[in-house]
Amino acid sequence: MTANVAVDTAGVPTSSRTRRWQRVLREPIASICLLFIALQLICIAAGLLFPDDFRYLSASNIGLLQRAIPIIGIVALGVGLLMITGEYDLSVGSVYTLAGYCMALLYGAGVPPLAALFATMLLGVAIGVANGLVTVKTAIPSFIATMGSMLVVRGLVRWLSEAGAVSFRPDPAFARVFTGSVFGIEAPFLWFLLLAGLSALLLHRSKLGNHMVLVGGSEKTARAVGIDTHKVKIAAFALSGLAAALAGILSVTRVGTATPAQGLGMELRAIAVCVIGGLFLSGGRGTVLGIVVGACLLYMVEDVLLLLRAPGFYLDVFVGAILVIAVIANTSLARRSAR
Repeated sequence: MTANVAVDTAGVPTSSRTRRWQRVLREPIASICLLFIALQLICIAAGLLFPDDFRYLSASNIGLLQRAIPIIGIVALGVGLLMITGEYDLSVGSVYTLAGYCMALLYGAGVPPLAALFATMLLGVAIGVANGLVTVKTAIPSFIATMGSMLVVRGLVRWLSEAGAVSFRPDPAFARVFTGSVFGIEAPFLWFLLLAGLSALLLHRSKLGNHMVLVGGSEKTARAVGIDTHKVKIAAFALSGLAAALAGILSVTRVGTATPAQGLGMELRAIAVCVIGGLFLSGGRGTVLGIVVGACLLYMVEDVLLLLRAPGFYLDVFVGAILVIAVIANTSLARRSAR
């Protein structure tokens, strides 16, 4: 009896290990990770060669990266889980801003910080559930449903902000949980890693995560195997709202002030992070690692542009260009992996 041995296009036998590596390298996340590592090596080398002109490795810049990446990263975690189900949430930027205001106003009214924290998180979940119900019960595309929600919440933020910015100065013990550091690692970045780990367990090791992937891949097939697709999508919307609220709480605690302009453009940047991280716009495919790397890559390049003193409009040009490039690359890789 002879064993079947796979051969490549040139007729050369390939082992199972080689075939596994070939499949891995065809995945979008592999390309993103390789690009991120290459850019990191270039930036580190430039920082070592030109420490005065390119302060990438300075303690202040590293601290800034650890505090800034988690904000967009946490929002992107919620948006990414929802995108895997094939839906979108354009209200996350407004929910992010509203969460900061609610946290500051509740604390200013004498509500204990922990109670204000849970109330704000519950508000984010409630908005997410409302978005989900409108989407699944009316069959309105989530892009339109959440655009309406975005405008409603933004109007509420404007009403709350009539008196201007709201200060938030909680007790030092509470603030340290979100703004302190552990062994030189900023607390916001640790929270981001913790939430990313929990999201990975949910997506890749739970029944709900498996259902999210199936619903995003083919909602009709998911229904045929007995999955309640409406509940799965509503749960994903709730997680998106919760993530936006958590990011808003983290931001207002770090900055100390809630302003109506804090979340402008957050929803598009979160989608850009997810697409850069290898998530498909059609749903059904993506990883939490891709979202994490996408957030780090996006802000790292923005940080490099700032260090190089590039004009401000370069940031928007970069985000738009890399979004289009990422979509083209993901589509190309998907076709190759499907062969």
